[in-house]
Amino acid sequence: MMQLRRRTFVGALVAALAVGIALGGIATTRAQAGRGAPAAVSAVDAPIIPVQMPLTTGTFATVAEAIKPAVINITVSATVARRGGIGRRTPFEEFFGEEFFRRFFGVEPEQIPQRSLGSGVIVDPSGIALTNYHVVAPVIEKRDGGEVQIEVITLDGSKHKAKVVGHDRRTDLAVLRLDDGKDTFKFARLGDSEKMQVGDWVIAVGSPFGFQATVTAGIVSAKARQIPDAQSPFTDFLQTDAAINPGNSGGPLVNMQAEVVGINTAIASPTGGSVGIGFAIPSNTAKKIYTELLAKGKVSRGWLGVSIQPLTQELAKSFGAKDTKGVLISDVVPDSPAAKAGMKSGDIVLQFDGKKTDSPADLQRAVGLTSPGDDAKLTVWRDQGERTVTVKIGEAPDERQARTGAPARSTLGLDVRPITPEVARQLNLPSAEGVVVARVDEGSSAAEAGIQRGDVIREINRQRVKSMADFERLTKDVKEGERLTVLLQRGPMSLYVAFTVGRG
Repeated sequence: MMQLRRRTFVGALVAALAVGIALGGIATTRAQAGRGAPAAVSAVDAPIIPVQMPLTTGTFATVAEAIKPAVINITVSATVARRGGIGRRTPFEEFFGEEFFRRFFGVEPEQIPQRSLGSGVIVDPSGIALTNYHVVAPVIEKRDGGEVQIEVITLDGSKHKAKVVGHDRRTDLAVLRLDDGKDTFKFARLGDSEKMQVGDWVIAVGSPFGFQATVTAGIVSAKARQIPDAQSPFTDFLQTDAAINPGNSGGPLVNMQAEVVGINTAIASPTGGSVGIGFAIPSNTAKKIYTELLAKGKVSRGWLGVSIQPLTQELAKSFGAKDTKGVLISDVVPDSPAAKAGMKSGDIVLQFDGKKTDSPADLQRAVGLTSPGDDAKLTVWRDQGERTVTVKIGEAPDERQARTGAPARSTLGLDVRPITPEVARQLNLPSAEGVVVARVDEGSSAAEAGIQRGDVIREINRQRVKSMADFERLTKDVKEGERLTVLLQRGPMSLYVAFTVGRG
């Protein structure tokens, strides 16, 4: 009886398995017919990449330990006299601090003492270090004499004196030399920023808010970023979500081989702290600038000698262009490299040495990074067709002569600057109309009337001031003894002030 039952059970089991296999085959066939493609093809089309941590240990510890000895804490202490004595800080200055004026307007604070804090990275065992220009700006731009010192602290806590041996405001870079007789320093190597890809792991090291040797991790979020408030279009920034905060400026952004691939320089933030959008100067740009500064003491940039503007849909149609990709030449400087090469107003530059120039920033950057004296081939659209123009690139005029947005100093005793979109956001302004006061001469008629740094000038003598051009037009012929009525915006408040020019 027992054997019969076993045989019956085994037979039933075999029969059930056979039926199951048959039904599974039918279901698979129907499912594949419904999809129209076998599952194996989908696996090829969308491969699954195993999750990869930066290191086999699953941490950033090895990279952090390798780079930290080369990262320095930089403190700049300056004592600078203010013309007319030391005045009380305005509420605007108390809220925004001195860094706002340095970053956006290039002016130094007028109070004493001054102190700035930042980071840097040693890139040569002899004690050569890179940092941001704005970190050491009090040393470079000191006014009226005064005492300025740079103190550097390394990871082991030792303190060193340093001096600026070169700087380039356009790229916000400065080169320091630790000058205390020590033979060798721990240093980091500059990597190839071009090899970095979006999604690559990176770490940022520096002294945020004075906390030395702080390490934060993230990825490369984007490449070739332009920052609206940057000093020039010559830098394509690396964007990262590694936390960067005040005090990180000048510190390194590092790849997983402990190579410096960027110099941390700026953040985009509505609060002033890190929200995951940080920017670093690519190491390839830093390497070029730092090499030139050490070799020649200055940075030479290429010059074409043209005025340019974006190509809009309407302009593209009027010039018979295929699309809006390109840069329109609005004017050519007489006797410039462009003029000598036969370039004309109305030319549309499509390529520079084989690289596309879809925007004015693309062309400015390509020209600026070309060595003076080199030949460059430009593809231009002219008279309904493309042609190639060869230009011998010249050397850009001195930065002080070519600087855009330079201060407009008038008989009013004011420095004013244009309101860029970034400045408008920082000041919470509804628009970019007007000009912002960057400096007020102590004892001037404007100061006596109560005008302060950070005020926005909206009107002069009941005429609207929309731009720097309006301000200059309305003030260039003002004479001593003339009375002015000025409409200011100060935070959420609007107010008029009136005063006689040249008389307190």
